[in-house]
Amino acid sequence: MWLILAFLSAAFLGIYDSLKKKALRDNAVIPILFLNTLFSSLIFLPFIILSGATNVLDDSIFHVGSGGWEVHKYIVLKALIVLSSWVLGYFGMKHLPLTIVGPINATRPVMVLVGALLFFGERLNVWQWVGVSLAVISFLLLSRSGKKEGIDFKHDHWIYMIVGAAVLGAVSGLYDKYLMAPESEGGVGLDRMMVQSWYNIYQCFMMLAMLMLLWWPKHKQTTPFHWDWAIIGVSVFLSTADFMYFYSLSLPAAMISIVSMVRRGSVIVSFMCGAMFFREKNLKAKAVDLALVLLGMIFLYIGSK
Repeated sequence: MWLILAFLSAAFLGIYDSLKKKALRDNAVIPILFLNTLFSSLIFLPFIILSGATNVLDDSIFHVGSGGWEVHKYIVLKALIVLSSWVLGYFGMKHLPLTIVGPINATRPVMVLVGALLFFGERLNVWQWVGVSLAVISFLLLSRSGKKEGIDFKHDHWIYMIVGAAVLGAVSGLYDKYLMAPESEGGVGLDRMMVQSWYNIYQCFMMLAMLMLLWWPKHKQTTPFHWDWAIIGVSVFLSTADFMYFYSLSLPAAMISIVSMVRRGSVIVSFMCGAMFFREKNLKAKAVDLALVLLGMIFLYIGSK
């Protein structure tokens, strides 16, 4: 069950990346990021209110747990990590092809895998190692394809931003496992809906401060903001993808290394959108590399049954 949820999360995450690329086209980054956190917060606010004031959601997968500062301090840190990753990722995605951003983001599972092996003692079987190896090779080959498009990975600061976003995303994935692992296993044992609901709200307030202090005073001298309906789609698809992701991690047998690897399979969806809607280049070479990604996902699935 947890693996199926991971695959569904990957599909929604790929659509989220594509809508994000559309929303960012010739648009101001900070207002879009603020609106994304705002709409995501509005999606989960009813669950917080209903869980706290009524018994309607009791014993359901949508119930939001409660707790004081001893719990929320962990969620505030989660919000800081994720928002830092998003800020770097949004700016990088605006200036780079989607078929380049996806593969770089796809290196996150490799970082998460190393962290999971070091900090959580997870062990992979032969099928899973084959899947991971194929995925790593395909990600490296796909990243190299960027050179044919004149993108210098060593000197392009937008590339550095995407890499930084990937590193922080990997840190966030490991932190998620720590937050939701039972205390008996060395974790905090937080309620998954509480984490997802409140970290969105904390991010919204952080982005509001950034909007008012950094963007608004200079907004007339920077790229103007214009409304795009894709902005709402970004929040809806990300919230759905994250809900499935957190639900997957909350299940007893879930392995963060496998969930993160499968989740990065979203690169396949974003690649297709980049080819069909954004008319990006060098697709034939990238398609071969993507075939390795898909094959790696199949091996991961077989090894996890």
